[in-house]
Amino acid sequence: MNGLVIKNTGSWYLVKTEEGKSIECKIKGNFRLKGIRSTNPVTVGDRVKIEMNKEGTAFIYEIEERKNYIIRRSSNLSKESHIIAANIDQAFLVITANYPKTHTTFIDRFLATAEAYRIPVRLIINKTDLYDKDDWELTEGIRYLYTTIGYNCYLVSTKTGEGLEQIKELLKGKITLFSGNSGVGKSTLINTILPGLNLKTGSISASYHKGMHTTTFSEMFSLPDGGYIIDTPGIKGFGTIDFLPEEVAHFFPEIFQISHNCRFNNCTHRHEPGCAVLAALEEHLISESRYNSYLSIIDDNTDGKYRTGY
Repeated sequence: MNGLVIKNTGSWYLVKTEEGKSIECKIKGNFRLKGIRSTNPVTVGDRVKIEMNKEGTAFIYEIEERKNYIIRRSSNLSKESHIIAANIDQAFLVITANYPKTHTTFIDRFLATAEAYRIPVRLIINKTDLYDKDDWELTEGIRYLYTTIGYNCYLVSTKTGEGLEQIKELLKGKITLFSGNSGVGKSTLINTILPGLNLKTGSISASYHKGMHTTTFSEMFSLPDGGYIIDTPGIKGFGTIDFLPEEVAHFFPEIFQISHNCRFNNCTHRHEPGCAVLAALEEHLISESRYNSYLSIIDDNTDGKYRTGY
């Protein structure tokens, strides 16, 4: 039977068959012998083939070729990677200027990974009803920075309804990944888009303005006008993986564009003479925060901070 993985708890998977039936499945151990060095070789969004054994247990025995996927370094450092979801049409990165604050390093790492796997991203700036003057100044700065680079930003509030109709329109007929830090209001936003879903929502730590994990596994939900939302657990950090230092600039559109003017083709934009990127940084044509994020991704793979997977 063929089906779509719509839920992943880590120990089993819920597969929706072409006939519309949902079947709980496990995976055969040989998936871990096929060179997929990941904590989860099968992920939400995968198109798979399943079979039943004599005892009536369903097993996933084959994954169809993926259109794309988004991946991050596993929080378990003894493993190499964690695939968040596969076969995505677009990703909505939900961020907040406060309650809690989303840092630009996190945003940039997510965007760079999405660029690497050719996944369009829209930034959803949530909880606008809570913002004071300082929060709005930061919001406008974020919106200016990323729209200038080419990423669309949307102001959203589930309390006032700001931006919700526009978001619903963008979701129609597409498979959309929702991601973001814990506490940014991702589950509340999905509940508002799909009334009756009743995803568990959490509170914010008053002392640190940090979110608490509420979603504990990834799951897909069908939309009334076609398409799916993929809800994922909130993440604190976004460790990149498998980026060669000379490739990282390719995933920062503004850096890549300017890099064509560098003296050397293999310029890493850190210390080389005749580097157009360093010159643009001095002239404030490239954001210092974006450049620092670029350097941090290079450091991910060169300073030994992560153990090699096995």
